[in-house]
Amino acid sequence: MSSAILHFAGELMSSWWIYLALWGFAALDGFFPAVPSETLVVTAGVFAASTGEPNLFAVIAVAAIGAFIGDHISYALGRGAGGRMLDRVKPGTKRHNAVMWARTALAERGGLVLVVARYVPGGRTAVTLTMGSVRYPLRRFSPYAGLAAISWGVYCTLVGYIGGKAFEDNPLKGVILGIGLALGVTLVVELVRHRLKKSQPKVEPEPEMTSSQA
Repeated sequence: MSSAILHFAGELMSSWWIYLALWGFAALDGFFPAVPSETLVVTAGVFAASTGEPNLFAVIAVAAIGAFIGDHISYALGRGAGGRMLDRVKPGTKRHNAVMWARTALAERGGLVLVVARYVPGGRTAVTLTMGSVRYPLRRFSPYAGLAAISWGVYCTLVGYIGGKAFEDNPLKGVILGIGLALGVTLVVELVRHRLKKSQPKVEPEPEMTSSQA
């Protein structure tokens, strides 16, 4: 069974279609987080190390370009909807928490949060949609989106490459190691973010004035 999977994966990774798939998955992930773009990029990195195909630098470039385009589509959706999509998110859900984190972080640290959001589950889409909805300037958004896309492409590909080098004779184990490393980094980022959030003092909202108090 595993040999059949490896044979199929090897055929896919040696085809030029893999570059189109990497680009498409990375772009779709910008506004549809259910797409496993990170897993595909990590897997491509593993095979780049163990078999030489696909090309390592091409994987990084294609993944980064797709991510850059996906971020701009998400930004445009947020700008066009005027924040209505985000306002409909049900309170108490993980997606709502991601949106609230994005709004707070954006107000505090501007575009740099877009780079950090790459490593927060659901954070990428929440941040790009929020930036669009609050009319964050496109001329400032694009450079940060480019930096985020390149860092993500390099990170995912090299994580896979490390896994592939560790198990050159068994790419399947390399994929498992690569995905495990990526999940580990995501977990560390989440733990740090949670600790920082808990350490921040809570600010109580000021009571609204009624007409009789005015």
